[in-house]
Amino acid sequence: MAPQGAHPLDNPAYAALNGPHARFAERRGRVVRYPLDVSPWLGLPDAPDADDWADLAALAGPGADVPLAGVRVALPEGWEVTFDMAGVQLVDDGVAAAPDAEAVRLGADDVPEMLDLVERTRPGPFLPRTVELGTYLGIRRGGVLVAMAGERLRPPGWTEISAVCTDAAYRGEGLATRLILAVAHGIRARGETPFLHTSAQNTNAIRLYESLGFSLRCGTRFLSARVPVGGGGGGG
Repeated sequence: MAPQGAHPLDNPAYAALNGPHARFAERRGRVVRYPLDVSPWLGLPDAPDADDWADLAALAGPGADVPLAGVRVALPEGWEVTFDMAGVQLVDDGVAAAPDAEAVRLGADDVPEMLDLVERTRPGPFLPRTVELGTYLGIRRGGVLVAMAGERLRPPGWTEISAVCTDAAYRGEGLATRLILAVAHGIRARGETPFLHTSAQNTNAIRLYESLGFSLRCGTRFLSARVPVGGGGGGG
């Protein structure tokens, strides 16, 4: 669990998988992760020790590429960084959340369409079971799914808005804004607070989120690293 006094958003995947999303958690020692068809996010303790890194290596397997979003410590010897991008975390600071009459709840039967929309728009990881993490809403035109947004990480008291995307032919109509506000309304209705992540370089998205009432909480780091093949995996 997160140390007493730590903010749940400082280590959101770890907090979620040891809290509201515990039912999804695959565990080895103190390391937790979502099933690989649900989400790539995993959680390490705030100050992982050699045993934690060894458990992560064993859980992922030699040579596996693992996401280490938000990890703020140096990687052990032998772990090769494969992706490193600056990100930001924004939180609800007066969002005008509201339901949307055109938005429909998406479920398992809609996953093929959702995966197709994600493939075309690239909002970030969305996998065959990601829809199980929370409420996903979509807007259809002519029966075709053209925009969606939903819930991903759920640390105690908070829910992340994710998978915000709109088909290129329908951009500029404000569909993403409407869906963000509708998802935020559902989060607020159960007494939680919306938050989200995006790339620090995605200035258009940051401007949109800030215009909707989100404010910057902190910078973060989207990092991936390859598990050593030679049986290392530990660290000091």
